[in-house]
Amino acid sequence: MNDTAPPTAPRAVDDDAPVPPGRPMRLVPTPPGLWRVLIGVVVALLAPFFGILIGSGIGAAEGGNRMDPLYWGFFIGGLIGALGLVAAGIGAMALIRHARAQQRVEDAERADDGVVSTTGTEAGSAAAAEAEAH
Repeated sequence: MNDTAPPTAPRAVDDDAPVPPGRPMRLVPTPPGLWRVLIGVVVALLAPFFGILIGSGIGAAEGGNRMDPLYWGFFIGGLIGALGLVAAGIGAMALIRHARAQQRVEDAERADDGVVSTTGTEAGSAAAAEAEAH
């Protein structure tokens, strides 16, 4: 028999075996705005460098022009970097809004359970003032 011939019966592969029971995994999504912040910061940092790289790759004209491609590349890279900062700022605002909304939800859940909030919100201040009065 030839050892290089494929087997006639399919073999069980480890990937086909059932998954053993274990700890359940809960995937937590990233908060809204996180990817905008990360990509915006990366663009803001790298755009001027790529502008200089592209400008120097084009080269300078023989006439000694004051506005060489190197300067144009850096200027355009700076503009793209500024757009990256704007995107990062918008993403940061979305992150802050999401964090505040989550805090309000948690405070509302604590108030429903009768737990006094210690975050300095109005509900927590009112409950603290009421506790001092008694």
